[in-house]
Amino acid sequence: MTKTVLIVVLAALVAAFALNPSAERHRSEVRDAVAERSPVAGLLGVGALTAFVSTYHPLGVASYTTVNDRVVSVGAFGVVYVRQPAATR
Repeated sequence: MTKTVLIVVLAALVAAFALNPSAERHRSEVRDAVAERSPVAGLLGVGALTAFVSTYHPLGVASYTTVNDRVVSVGAFGVVYVRQPAATR
């Protein structure tokens, strides 16, 4: 049983490293999410600008992008999640 668990954990780690989303994948998802949330922002290229100024941070098994020290997307296992913008007061 212990060998099986070890093999599964190692396979999951290898998969996480292999499927970690690239910087371009994060930027593409940010562009698409901004355009989807606001068609006007999409037409004005706000998503492309946001994606351009984002900074990619790989962690090996996961990755994230930031803009102005705010996390805008998180990715792992080939999936990128773009966070909703924080509400301003």
